Amino acid sequence: MESNFSFLAEHFPVLARFGQQAERYWQSDANTCLMKLGMIGETVVQLIYDIDDIEHPLKDDAVHRINLLEREGYITQDLTAILHALRKKRNLAVHESYESVEDCKVLLPLAYTLAEWFYETYGDYHYEHRDFVPPEVMEAYETAEERRKEAAHDEEVAAKAIESASAERLTREKRQKRANLAAAHRYKSEAETRLLIDEQLRRVGWEADTQHLRHSAGTRPQKGRNIAIAEWPTRTGPVDYALFCGEKMVAVVEAKAEYKDVSAVLDGQGKRYATVAEGAAPYAVGKWGDYQVPFTFATNGRPYIEQYKEKSGIWFQDLRDPMNIPHALHGWVSPDGLLALLKHDKSEGEKRLAAEPYDELRDPQGLNLRDYQIRAVEAVEQALADGQTSMLLAMATGTGKTRLVLALIYRFLKTRRFRRILFLVDRNVLGSQAEDTFREVKLAELQTLTQIYNVQGIADDAAIERETSVQIATVQSLVRRILYQEGESMPAVTDFDLVIIDEAHRGYILDRDMSEDAALYRDQRDYLSKYRNVVEYFDAVKIALTATPALHTTQIFGAPVFTYSYREAVVDGYLVDHNAPIHIETELSTKGIHYKKGEQVAMIDPETGELLNGAQLEDELDFDIDDFNRKVITENFNREVLKEIARNFDPTEPSQGKMMIFVANDQHADLIVRLLRELYEGMAPADAIRKITGTIENGNQKKIREAVQHFKNEAYPSIVVTVDLLTTGIDVPAITTLVFLRRVKSRILFEQMLGRATRLCPAIHKAAFDIYDPVGTYAALEKVSDMKPVVTNPKETFAKLLDGLEEASLAADSALRQKRLSARLGRFTGRLRRKSKLLDTSQDKEAAASFAIEGTAPASLTAFINAVKDMQPEQARTVLLANRAAIEALESIHRTRKGIVIDDHTDKVTRVYHGYGEGETRPEDYLESFTTWVRENRDKIEALRIVCTRPQDLTVQDLKSLRKQLSALHFTERQLSDAIAGGDGAAVTADIISLIRRATIGTPLKSHEERIHGAVSRLIDELRHHGKLTKPQENVLRKIEKYFLADENYVIGMQMFRDDSRFRRDGGQPRYDRIFDGHLAEVIDKLNTYLYDDYDDGGKSA
Repeated sequence: MESNFSFLAEHFPVLARFGQQAERYWQSDANTCLMKLGMIGETVVQLIYDIDDIEHPLKDDAVHRINLLEREGYITQDLTAILHALRKKRNLAVHESYESVEDCKVLLPLAYTLAEWFYETYGDYHYEHRDFVPPEVMEAYETAEERRKEAAHDEEVAAKAIESASAERLTREKRQKRANLAAAHRYKSEAETRLLIDEQLRRVGWEADTQHLRHSAGTRPQKGRNIAIAEWPTRTGPVDYALFCGEKMVAVVEAKAEYKDVSAVLDGQGKRYATVAEGAAPYAVGKWGDYQVPFTFATNGRPYIEQYKEKSGIWFQDLRDPMNIPHALHGWVSPDGLLALLKHDKSEGEKRLAAEPYDELRDPQGLNLRDYQIRAVEAVEQALADGQTSMLLAMATGTGKTRLVLALIYRFLKTRRFRRILFLVDRNVLGSQAEDTFREVKLAELQTLTQIYNVQGIADDAAIERETSVQIATVQSLVRRILYQEGESMPAVTDFDLVIIDEAHRGYILDRDMSEDAALYRDQRDYLSKYRNVVEYFDAVKIALTATPALHTTQIFGAPVFTYSYREAVVDGYLVDHNAPIHIETELSTKGIHYKKGEQVAMIDPETGELLNGAQLEDELDFDIDDFNRKVITENFNREVLKEIARNFDPTEPSQGKMMIFVANDQHADLIVRLLRELYEGMAPADAIRKITGTIENGNQKKIREAVQHFKNEAYPSIVVTVDLLTTGIDVPAITTLVFLRRVKSRILFEQMLGRATRLCPAIHKAAFDIYDPVGTYAALEKVSDMKPVVTNPKETFAKLLDGLEEASLAADSALRQKRLSARLGRFTGRLRRKSKLLDTSQDKEAAASFAIEGTAPASLTAFINAVKDMQPEQARTVLLANRAAIEALESIHRTRKGIVIDDHTDKVTRVYHGYGEGETRPEDYLESFTTWVRENRDKIEALRIVCTRPQDLTVQDLKSLRKQLSALHFTERQLSDAIAGGDGAAVTADIISLIRRATIGTPLKSHEERIHGAVSRLIDELRHHGKLTKPQENVLRKIEKYFLADENYVIGMQMFRDDSRFRRDGGQPRYDRIFDGHLAEVIDKLNTYLYDDYDDGGKSA
């Protein structure tokens, strides 16, 4: 009988040899058979590495070699499972003399289908599948010595397998396409499905082995063991698996071949098997109608795919309530998870949560949440009560999202609404910061969350512990454990019933330093895909938080259930506003940098940082401000800018706060640190200035966290230079100055950068922060309102795009076809145009010569693109596909890599100015636009009319609403006051009432502080003069003054004794009326009169 593996002999004789040996030994020597099968898998992996010239992983063992191939897209998840199964059995055979004819019987067909896939991918693409034929039983006559020699020879043969292999060399993209096509139509039997399910169940805590743990083999439930017993008998026949937690039968599982739909299985076999056989009744955990098993599952072993829900995933139904509908899970439930589902009563938890008061959240000695944070908690709990399973909170940076998360976690655990919570971050630094908050903030009975509950911190990258209530983890660690399944176990979908996601906007993966493990992602789409897979893996409620929702954020989590914007927070006094951005112009930034033909220039390699040999320019070369610190490093520009900034910032003076400088890359950061240390030499220690990027301390995360903590808590460094590591989530309230020495194209990233300086810092009396913008970042992004991800997929190849034009989905003649075709053509021509810009003139001309439109070559690649854009979609598609070879050849044409130019042109500052409002205008234009708006809207907006006629009648809501409306138009007290002072910095910041009255009727400016202090002092002096002032009365007036000073929205009136809890706690209006001998209303009315006395306009405003 011919070997099943003989088809390999021509191209891969070593694989054919091992296959034939495995067939020969499968009955007579199962131990040797398992070794040979393992060698098939090992040789396949090594051949892939050798043929495609793939770099081996740092940890170069069998496990990591296999996992890297899946990560890089060379093999699919099901092939990974086969390779690991062969590897594990070989290890047992080699190291423990393990043997099992049953295992050989299962693994031989799997090794065969693996070999077929490999042959189709690397050998003959036109190979056609042949069914595996079970080999005949053959006697093995070799002696032990002969087998030992054969094994040694096989090791030598395996090591040289590439020498005898005959494989076609392909590009990575073509290889991956061929591999995926071969994998897609690879035959997968029900036995293979069982093997995959066994492994999946084992990884989440079940004992599973279809070959050995079978009812027919005598396997029965046992106390202390969680067993998946195969072929368990029921009233309607044996079920594929029965899951037992100890002696409790908690679920049944029906396994189907991969090509079968699985969703419908639950309605038939899944429910029938949940009625157990009479002899098994003692194992039943209850009775729910006809069912004696509470949970049922169906699967075909395929990972969950959204587009193929019915044919993938693990379908699950809770049979205890007929209202529960089946749904697909992304992974398996653990034994603890099923027991928890049995015990957990969600409805009781919801009742306890609804009845839980909010008093603890307001405790000044504890969480001390602000009003908007309480409203956010209420919004989340209401959404939960309404049945929402995914919620998004959009709250400005610096408004206390971590403390809000702590409040939610505490309430959910206290009321047992959720049993275990995952707090997901995307950087170790953010996880450590959250852990510190959980460890420090006092909750019930002055205990912290970590004292009340078991919190597994960011450093514990191990499996979840049974007693853990909260785990803090990074996205990267879960990508490794869930998607790449590193280690022998993996999280179960029921490990957490609530997932809270911090910084949920993450969408600019291509910015440097974004994560500690960027190698996990190939591009932004890859990042978002893995990010989404991790978030959606758990069968849990999701709560996401962000300051800057992006399109993909709302696609995953839905529209925000609560929003608290930066403008609202500034108006409410919880964040500080920024001063008008300071622009620094130099000769080079305004005139640009110009090199003449023949000049010698120095360049630096942007990847290695090495200095390249200078060369004479063959043509003129120009750079403008957009290119500064990206394409050209001009030390003199940076020096002049920093010199101007240094005039206004003393790094040794704590009251000035701290400075953060955003730069283009790591080399640029080093340059800025050096220049600053030179500028401050003799005035500030070197430690005052430091670079903090992902490369410091050789990337050691602990050391990086320590550097961030030093920046936050110590006097030095007071100036930090960063690329992207500190752009989000880092809480350093003392930052008072931001410097942009790099252009930023992402609105999301820009707002996150601004958010580093918005926090209050009473210790240094921080009232606002400064923005230095010498490269025009603020001006470029200030008008942008839509928050969109930065890129789509910069590494999408022409081959993939052309395949998209050929896809069957474009074949139907319909409106949808035209829509899809137009969209793909637009993406394609955009990609072509970007490529054309990367080619020099000669390359462009040479490439164009390979193209043709109706037999004629275009003059240039740009001409070809323009011609295609002018065509009807069908014609454009035909022309592009006809030019496939020429288009794909563009991938191999690269402009000679240019280094970053190192410029030494002299430079000097020519102008420093503030840019006011939305248009970055001059002070006088800004004030004129404010005056015009106020006068035009005075009779249209009620609050404006009150300000101009009788400001003492304003309510808190009137004043807040007006300030928010003005803020939305970029009219803020600070910028208006500064503009009035001529842009040199106002001596005082006038309040909004003063500013509006000045614009309409010319009354003098007064600050908030001046107004209240003057009014209270005047009233106290008057009462004292008439001998009517008592000490308790003076104390009350000073208390009102204190409250008014602390809140620019505070309105004085009798309502404050009713609405302000601080007055209510002291007895409210009755007590204070007694203090003023029944004349409280008269005193408050007089105080209000004095507050606005200086606004008397003699009736002009009437």
